Amino acid sequence: MGSSIIFVVALLFAPSTALATESPASAVSNADNAWMLVSTGLVLMMTAPGLILFYGGLVRSKNVLSTMMHSLVLMGAMSMLWMVFGYSLAFGEGNAVCGNPLQYLFLQHVGATPNADYAPTIPHQTFMLFQMMFVIITPALISGAVAERMKFSAYLVFILLWTTIVYLPLCHMVWGKGGLFNWALGGTIPVLDFAGGTVVHINSGVAALVCALVLGKRTGFPREAMMPHNVVYSLIGAGLLWVGWFGFNAGSALNAGSLATSAFAATHFSAAAAALSWTGAEWWLKDKPSVLGAASGMVAGLATITPASGFVTIPSAVLIGLVAGIACYMAVTKVKSRFGYDDSLDVFGVHCVGSIVGMSMLGFMASADVNTAIATTFHTGGHAVSLAGSGAQFLNQLKAVLFTVMFSGGVSFILLKLVDALIGLRVDREEESLGLDLSQHGERAYNE
Repeated sequence: MGSSIIFVVALLFAPSTALATESPASAVSNADNAWMLVSTGLVLMMTAPGLILFYGGLVRSKNVLSTMMHSLVLMGAMSMLWMVFGYSLAFGEGNAVCGNPLQYLFLQHVGATPNADYAPTIPHQTFMLFQMMFVIITPALISGAVAERMKFSAYLVFILLWTTIVYLPLCHMVWGKGGLFNWALGGTIPVLDFAGGTVVHINSGVAALVCALVLGKRTGFPREAMMPHNVVYSLIGAGLLWVGWFGFNAGSALNAGSLATSAFAATHFSAAAAALSWTGAEWWLKDKPSVLGAASGMVAGLATITPASGFVTIPSAVLIGLVAGIACYMAVTKVKSRFGYDDSLDVFGVHCVGSIVGMSMLGFMASADVNTAIATTFHTGGHAVSLAGSGAQFLNQLKAVLFTVMFSGGVSFILLKLVDALIGLRVDREEESLGLDLSQHGERAYNE
């Protein structure tokens, strides 16, 4: 694995292709642009206040502000990184691994004219803004695994490095022109990932697990009870995530047409089914269905349907959601207990496990009736090859899943060790006991 990681990292900094001019564009549709601006706002809402409340309610009261700060600070830091070179690395024309870091440097050439390669009916700037919301929430998800014990400075340095070396290249590979897995724009491995099963959920979930393992367990875990201090916060946050996810998935259609409607419907029914199956499993095994369990099941259903939302029928989405609720419930209870790792807010069990299920089931359930592009867009040997559900497409999906797990996991481990050697990853025992709100930020969430 080490040699493979070094090879991939080397590719990131290989000379890029010459600057390319923007592709010829179609006329802007005001309806499409309006929908995409709304979707952009909905995805931002998923981070604040959605994720901020969802994660903030799950930790102890002495760590609520520090946990919220993890998401809040990324709204600023990731926006600046995206503006300077991030968008260019992700969506510039480059090689199979990353885009040209100079093509859209400081967002030059990103204006009102559409980029026909990505979204021919909306301004290029609208597409850029929509994708920026993904780069904000993806690393914010990781914070759930390191809550209550990671230095704020170490978190910020790690996330900046991780976004640059892991997220941006993987985003290009899956969605960028010429990316390794981008079957629609010249990639060599045809992978279906509508809204971020690999790029967002598996990627962040694997990194979260590695963070939890490298950091070690919270002091007292699992002997001491570490109960959520405000489940009401978490429920409000979960509701905002559900609403915002319509922008996340339906917005990934990049227009206001029937595909957006289909993705919207698949997203809703998967979340509903997963909330019920998680609740049912918990009720059966623990005798009582918890409110937090139902909310967790809903999030699991949303993460699981994300890669499949623009490719499957409503009955398929329901089946995916039902499987997701049970699989993720088992991951955060049985698997976590069996191996004893301290993923504080179950990022790996919900997001990574869920999206692995979604990516895998999509391989068999993708329907050309839902998305006609999968029957006509990918060509090999001069002939169109269908990417509809089949054993062959399942193998394509599996390749992307395995690559994401190895790439994200391996590079995340190296980056964590580097940050630990430079500034240290973890607060000391006294600071952890005091709480990160006071020790890292000098504030209290509640007056006593």
